[in-house]
Amino acid sequence: MSPILISACLLGHKVRYNGSDAATGHALLAQWQREGRAVVVCPEIAGGLATPRPAAEITAGRGGASVLQGLARVVVADGSDVTPAFVAGAQQALAVARTRGIRVAVLKQGSPSCGSAFTYDGSFSGGRTALPGVTAALLLHNGLKVFSEHQLDEAQAFLQSLDVL
Repeated sequence: MSPILISACLLGHKVRYNGSDAATGHALLAQWQREGRAVVVCPEIAGGLATPRPAAEITAGRGGASVLQGLARVVVADGSDVTPAFVAGAQQALAVARTRGIRVAVLKQGSPSCGSAFTYDGSFSGGRTALPGVTAALLLHNGLKVFSEHQLDEAQAFLQSLDVL
């Protein structure tokens, strides 16, 4: 059975910026844990950030790929640059995926690390941009299929297609 990289907060770990989790209680997450498929990661913690920590956003609505290219930064509301921690965490998540042969990830939507369909635009006003976060962008660039917690059925279908091969 194929392993799957999963954001720690989705599995109930209190690692989000505000010290909370984002557990959904979805049966598929529990199933993947029982099956031993779940490989838990929090890129922000892996990158050296504490919990709790100030909320961070990617500048100028540029998205994670721009951060990885050095064209945008990840900052907190006071302007402090936390880009190195986000990049380091993304690189660690990719290293885990490569080591474990992981081809699928389920990551927390909206996160500046893990958002797959959107992240916040850097204005700290709730505005969104339809670009992935730093970790999601790096994983996608390296061939992983990335889903959000709102796409668990699609992730399961993709996993089943991998397991048939």
